[in-house]
Order: sequence, then C-alpha cells, then structure tokens
Amino acid sequence: MTAQPPTGETAPSDGALPASALATLGQRPFGVYVHVPFCATRCGYCDFNTYTADELDSNSGFRSWLDGLRAELALGAEVLAAGGGPVPPAGTVFVGGGTPSLLGAEGLGEVLDAVRSSFGLHDEAEVTTESNPESTSPEFFHGLRRAGYTRVSLGMQSSAEHVLRVLERRHTPGRAVEAAKEAGAAGFEHVSLDLIYGTPGERTEDLRESLNAVLEAGVDHVSAYSLIVEDGTAMARKVRRGELPMPDEDVLADRYELIDSVLSGAGMGWYEVSNWAAGDSARCLHNIGYWQGGDWWGAGPGAHSHIGGVRWWNVKHPARYSAVLGAGRSPAAAREVLDTEDQRIERIMLELRLATGLPVDVLDDPGHLAAKQAVADGLLHGEALERGRCVLTDRGRLLADGVVRRLLG
Repeated sequence: MTAQPPTGETAPSDGALPASALATLGQRPFGVYVHVPFCATRCGYCDFNTYTADELDSNSGFRSWLDGLRAELALGAEVLAAGGGPVPPAGTVFVGGGTPSLLGAEGLGEVLDAVRSSFGLHDEAEVTTESNPESTSPEFFHGLRRAGYTRVSLGMQSSAEHVLRVLERRHTPGRAVEAAKEAGAAGFEHVSLDLIYGTPGERTEDLRESLNAVLEAGVDHVSAYSLIVEDGTAMARKVRRGELPMPDEDVLADRYELIDSVLSGAGMGWYEVSNWAAGDSARCLHNIGYWQGGDWWGAGPGAHSHIGGVRWWNVKHPARYSAVLGAGRSPAAAREVLDTEDQRIERIMLELRLATGLPVDVLDDPGHLAAKQAVADGLLHGEALERGRCVLTDRGRLLADGVVRRLLG
C-alpha cells in the first residue's frame, strides 16, 4: 500500500464486478488480504497506509475498524456470489499492516473469524500474520495457534542497533530472534523473518551478523528487501537535507549476493527474487498467488484487490473506511479493468521474479529476441530458454527490473 494509489475509473457503490471477472472465479488461487492500519510509532522509511494512536479519533479505533472489516468481507462474499457459481473458500489469508500484533491474539482471532464467516476457509488454508517482535510474547503465539494461524512473519530488519536507529525501529536487536523461537515453541512450523539491507551506515559485518542471527533463530523463511527511500517519508527528508546518504546501487548488489550466499549455504533456496525458503512447504503461498496472477480480496483501509482482471483499492483513512461501510456502500475508491495486454505485461513483470520463471510464449516477437540477447548477456539461463522458460541467472536477479524492461521492449 504505497502513499499514492494509481488513478482509475470510479468504482460502483455496491462493489459489483463485471460478469467477465466472475466467470473464471475458482480457476485461480483465491486469498484474502486484511490490512491493519495501526502502528505504535511511525518508522522513518515507511510509506504504508498506517496511523498512530494520536492520529486517530474514537471513530477510527480497533472496534470501528473491525465492524467495517466484517461489513466489507460480507459484501465481498455477496459480490463474488453474484456470478452464480460457488464462492471459493480462502486458500490463503494474510494479515498485514501496519502492526497486526497490536491487536493481540484475541483481536487477530476475531479477524480470522470474520474471514471464516464470510468467504470460509479451505481445510488446509495458509493463514499468516505479520508481527512486530516487541508486541509479541509466548502467550501471544499460543493464542494465535489456537485461533487458527499457521504462519508468522516477523519484522526483524537488522540485528545492528545503529541500523535499527536509522530505520527508527523500536524493537531491541535480539528481540526478533527471541520472538521467532517463541513462535516455534508455540507450534508454528512456518516462521519468517524480514530483513532490510542497504540502510545508510550499515556495514558488511552488520549484515553478516544479522544473517547469523536469522540462522540462529531457526526460521524456515526469509524475506530480504533493499532499502528504498520513498518520497514523503521522514527518511526522504533526511536524505534531501544531506543528513543521510542515498543507498549505493553497487553496495546493494554486494549485500544481495551476501544474503543469497549465506542463506543458500544454510539450505534456503530462493524462490522469488527477495524470498528464500527451506523447502517448498515453507514458501509463502499467499504471495505466490500475487506473483502468479491469482485472485484476492483485499479488505481494510487502502487495501488493494484483484479478481479476474479487475483491480480496485479502498479509501485510505480508517474513519472514512468505517463511515462508508456503515452507510452500506463499498469502500472501493477506484478501480482498473485490465485488458489482455495489461495482464500480459503484469505477468511478465511478476512471474519473471520467480525461480520457476516465465513461459516464453507469453512474450511477443520482440520479446523473444530480447530473451535470446539476455541469454547472451548472462541474464537468463540458456538451457531454460530452450525448454520454453525465461529464468533469471544470479546476475539476472540483480538486474531483474532491467530484464523486465528488455522483455517488454
């Protein structure tokens, strides 16, 4: 949820979708994303749609948000049922934010109950929540397991105190590892840690220590993202004033190679450019649904959804979100109907990031020529291309966005 959503056409007040979007419902993975807009503090690098307590009034708190969430999920089930076919139960649920763990295990249980009572859950659904290490405890994780959550994603970012300080993260350096171990002890087989690399002032030894801490935690999944200085954030203002340097592209490449080397050496293979897992069962199925063009209903302020080639996004402020739903209307602010070419372009942009790659037949004629040149330049695997797939090499992963631009011409 970036600060500025795309522009689009007006979304219908009842949330109705075109018959064409509903015609293939159930033929693709279906998931539910829930956006929790609450944070205890605002991190300097973050441009997500989040709010601290002093930015909200009594009409924007947890209860009004939850009432709105229940109303939106119920509306979503009605909208999907209008196609005349069965509404698929959610195969994945991902609760993100914001800081979902601020709701506590009981609040997160209520969120999951709302999904169950609207769309329903697949018998073997993957159910994930993001959590801030500082707002978790052994009791919290045991409560999540009882509520039906199967996966936890913890925001670690770094184990170096000075790096956390630059990011304006509030948790102590060792807390993420402790929390990951507590989650495992509570019965979570799948625990993920998120890293950010390339923070101004981060040294190679800082990242290496962070990776050692990840391995010590015993998690089966790691996400690692290079720091992006987003316009409008506190960090962007510091960079503009010269208080912090911009991340260096060569340093970011070196950091990525270090991450891949350490994690691969520990038995974690990359399955998406920024994600590593210890085996197929540890991969985040919800995010794979995004990358492979699946369907999902995004509920909550500012959440984005996609069903059958139609994408829409909700109003951003929690008070507005609750008020619109309280009046019986859809919270969708605007939407886009993607044509065949739009969908082809998005498929190239997303599937190329996966270790399984992209089918060559998705490319047009100039794209085929570009793929052959990318093989010659060491960006795509030649043998894979001969088998009909575009698969990034190690060098290609460092330049993934550039490879996408080549294939799109």
